Amino acid sequence: MKLFAGVEGKARIAGLFILGAMAARIFGDSVVRAALVVPGNGRETARNIGDYPWLYRAGEASDVAMLCAMIVATALLYALFAPVARHLARVAAMAALTGIAALAASGLATMTPPVLLDGAPHPGISLTEVHSLVQLSLALGQAMQGVARIFIGLYLLLIGLLAFRSGRLPKVVGIGLALGGLLQMTVRSVALIAPELANATVIQADILALLAEAVFALGLLLFWRSGPFPGPPAMDL
Repeated sequence: MKLFAGVEGKARIAGLFILGAMAARIFGDSVVRAALVVPGNGRETARNIGDYPWLYRAGEASDVAMLCAMIVATALLYALFAPVARHLARVAAMAALTGIAALAASGLATMTPPVLLDGAPHPGISLTEVHSLVQLSLALGQAMQGVARIFIGLYLLLIGLLAFRSGRLPKVVGIGLALGGLLQMTVRSVALIAPELANATVIQADILALLAEAVFALGLLLFWRSGPFPGPPAMDL
């Protein structure tokens, strides 16, 4: 199809995969886990997961779909922006893949509750202990996701700079993405060092980064400009 041919086609496909990854993330976090996970209450969370195991596993499947979409988008964005600054595009891709790997590791923790609840109580582990382990595994998954979001924030910052430098998208799109990534990376880093200082703003920072990423994806779909890049090819920053 001509719509997805050439460099413009790669930009559109990247935009679609970014939006797909965002949709999968929203379904897993804001629909599934928001409905089933009761913060600080392993007993209620375990009961909810036990009542709706298919819904919880659907959330796990959406997480896997998100990771796959992020990998494809990372490869396409590297191909799009490598002519602008090859070394910077490589650093951005490595930051993205590191964040994706950390998200995948956090997924192992979030997959633990169904395993613990299947056939519980287990020999030597009481039901109360199972509930505590469910709560701990989900808390560990959240902590690992926080680390992953630091790398994802760095990736958004670098891609925003590349988008700004490329001249292929409106400047405001690149600026917004870079600022969203910087905010997410900063707040998540502070939360890692001093959780009591940043926890109140983590969600807001993530939402702003998500909105900036959505605008960037729409920019790839609708506003990607063809033509030569400004400056020398593969300029290193």
